[in-house]
Amino acid sequence: MYAQLTESTAAIPAQEPARRSKPGRLAALDGLRFLAALTVVSYHYTAMWTKAWGGRSSEKLFPVLHHFTAYSWLGVQLFFLISGFVICMSSWGRTLGDFFISRVVRLFPAYWAAVLITAVVLAIWPVVLPSRTLHDVLANMTMLQEPMGATQVDGVYWTLWIEMKFYLLFAIVLWRGLTYRTAVIFCALWTVATAIAHEAGGDFLDIVVMPEYSPFFIAGIAFYLMHRFRPTPLLWGIVAISYFLAQQAILFNYRHEGYDLRYHVPEWPVIVILTVFYAVMALLALGKLSWVRGKWLTTLGALTYPLYLVHENIGWNLIHTFRNKMSHGALVAVVILAMTLLAWLIHQCVEKPLAKRLRKAIARSVEEMRNNTPRIAAG
Repeated sequence: MYAQLTESTAAIPAQEPARRSKPGRLAALDGLRFLAALTVVSYHYTAMWTKAWGGRSSEKLFPVLHHFTAYSWLGVQLFFLISGFVICMSSWGRTLGDFFISRVVRLFPAYWAAVLITAVVLAIWPVVLPSRTLHDVLANMTMLQEPMGATQVDGVYWTLWIEMKFYLLFAIVLWRGLTYRTAVIFCALWTVATAIAHEAGGDFLDIVVMPEYSPFFIAGIAFYLMHRFRPTPLLWGIVAISYFLAQQAILFNYRHEGYDLRYHVPEWPVIVILTVFYAVMALLALGKLSWVRGKWLTTLGALTYPLYLVHENIGWNLIHTFRNKMSHGALVAVVILAMTLLAWLIHQCVEKPLAKRLRKAIARSVEEMRNNTPRIAAG
């Protein structure tokens, strides 16, 4: 039986369409990731209502800028689009064990550092938000604090649980064998499940299927298939349906963001920005952004994740402390630079050295598990 299953899985890649060319590193993708992070940062610093500015409205603090940054929460949706693309790309040709190792190594070193640094800052400098309890900090170290109901050490961590659920769903594809066919089937089934979840309205389906965010991951996967192979009517159909579903999801989020803003902004720019996101990803998938190059973009891409993790609470503390000592615009620029520097230090001093050791340790553990797992006899 094991031999038959292996042969059946191995035969699937032969059904794939021919690859257009060997995919290389996409500098434009790194740039997009960093841009998405900057939009989220700008939202938290210049649009979202927060005690960091002493309770003053961003309408008064940034009378012109807030008209634009009021929509920069949409950087999260761009992250999810990019994530679908990147996860499909980085998982191709890998086993489920390889995928598990890569995700742990990619996510946890910078995250652990961010949790501890932020927790210490809040403990000794609780000027905007209160310090976190020890059990909340420990729960955050697992990255499972959201389903466990623990307080987030930093508010941005809620997106990590969304990402982890996407990884768990995509792991099913890897377990079956990631091919063009299985990826397309996965996109189709997840799209149907998204529609069912909307109709059923059950908590369990919402938790698993994530109808508010699934269209972005699905479109990202389809865009990568276009990039790796070629665009087809089927893939364009998946992207189009995800775009239509994304409009509904994004407008739901728009109404929620109104509470964080505490002032009204028009609805129509949300759809315009969503359309731009999909258009840019289409250009990337079709190779129209291959002219975008530069090692500096790769560097910025590497800083995206740690910057996202540390910017909110620590940045708010800096803003609150120096809000009356320089112009608001200059302060925001200085804080962004400071958070970028902190992100670079985390990447250089924690992420890179710890990732190597962690990869070796987990790889040994996975290999040991494989070697001690009896195989089903062929029959």
